[in-house]
Amino acid sequence: MRFSTEKSRQMYQRTLGVLIEASSSSSRGPATFGQCPIFMEKGKGSRIYDVDGNEYIDWMMAFGALPLGHSHPEVVEAIAEAAATGAHFATATPVEIELAEIIQKIVPNAERVRFANTGTEAMMAAIRLARGVTGRPKILKFEGHYHGWYDDVLVSSNVLPPAALGLRSDPVKIPDSSGLNRTALDDTIVVPWNDLPALERATENHRGQIAAIITEGVMANVGVIPPAEGYLQGLEKLAKANGIVFILDETVTGFRIAPGGCQEYYKLSPDLVTFGKALGCGLPVAALVGRAAIMGALQWGGVLHYGTHNGSRIGMFAARANLRALTRDNNAPFADTWRLADRLCTGLREIFRERGVPAIVQNVGPMFQIIFTSQPAIRDYREFCQFVDRTAFQKFVLSLFPLGIYASPSAALHSIVTLAHTEEDVDKTLNAATRALEPSVGTSA
Repeated sequence: MRFSTEKSRQMYQRTLGVLIEASSSSSRGPATFGQCPIFMEKGKGSRIYDVDGNEYIDWMMAFGALPLGHSHPEVVEAIAEAAATGAHFATATPVEIELAEIIQKIVPNAERVRFANTGTEAMMAAIRLARGVTGRPKILKFEGHYHGWYDDVLVSSNVLPPAALGLRSDPVKIPDSSGLNRTALDDTIVVPWNDLPALERATENHRGQIAAIITEGVMANVGVIPPAEGYLQGLEKLAKANGIVFILDETVTGFRIAPGGCQEYYKLSPDLVTFGKALGCGLPVAALVGRAAIMGALQWGGVLHYGTHNGSRIGMFAARANLRALTRDNNAPFADTWRLADRLCTGLREIFRERGVPAIVQNVGPMFQIIFTSQPAIRDYREFCQFVDRTAFQKFVLSLFPLGIYASPSAALHSIVTLAHTEEDVDKTLNAATRALEPSVGTSA
């Protein structure tokens, strides 16, 4: 059967008068896909199917929100059970307690739990909480890290020309959007990541003013960039020595790297942690967890955090089923995804090496990204901006679509191995990658 996306093209034309960029998020539109996005109709396991009937092995998995894959039977059953007995009550519910207890059991330092709907919302609450308990105005974030579309952190996250970034010793704060409150970033400090001396200088320059240091455990907004050895531990030590709340953003890494996320894997002890994406296994569920002494300030009359849909009952049922499946058999699913990811990444590296293609594969466990570069490694945002060929990556990924492989064409995002993926999926993907590097393979149909 010849690969065709004609129905997707027709649907894209239908969107032009009703939607912006064909969807409800700019990362899904033509800016990412080059022409028009492919419209997906259904998913099962590791596969997704578009409106033209094409089948793909899915390595994007809803930007990593599906650690069990598509339509996992236990999650489907849980959603059906919740929907049949009441979608949402906006009251206290037993399932909320049960899910919080599971999180408390598997996540270090989750002494208290508060549910939200998205990672952005959880981070907004975390920042307000840190400012409230410390009485300090400033927050510190890192170049290239994305913590949601909240005004205070929407800065220096997008890939930009290196000349726009300023000096490493004095980074230029570059807003990611028009329409921000004109004073929103006045109290936001931006520092290069993986650079402990730079962080030490920033804390010294703003001594007694910083409420929180916010970081991802693995930089996941520009491919996959692991922390340098000892960096996160040094960050934590510095925060605690200066009375600064250490916020670990696990919206991307949570329930993927390990049951307890990056804080478990890197042996960290953050004050507050945010979760999203993979927690709800496809439903909008997020959580803010942390030390009881800090989280307690969310009580009435302290730091306000409302939300009609916080703790949505259907989402709670889905998340509970998700975490039960992920932690089954003494957390065996995590070991399985790490093993499969290692085989896939090793195979891709070998293909690029054999064909002399200037590309590397960076991964932390099941999170991985192909990076077209001549550098041996990409260690931070500035190196990504300077050395990564994003056009070559997009061309490569688009050439995989006709071969039945789906991933985000954005070089700044990444792929994920899930419990649904199989050895056969790895074999087919490696074969497709080999074919995609042949000059005769086109990028569209």
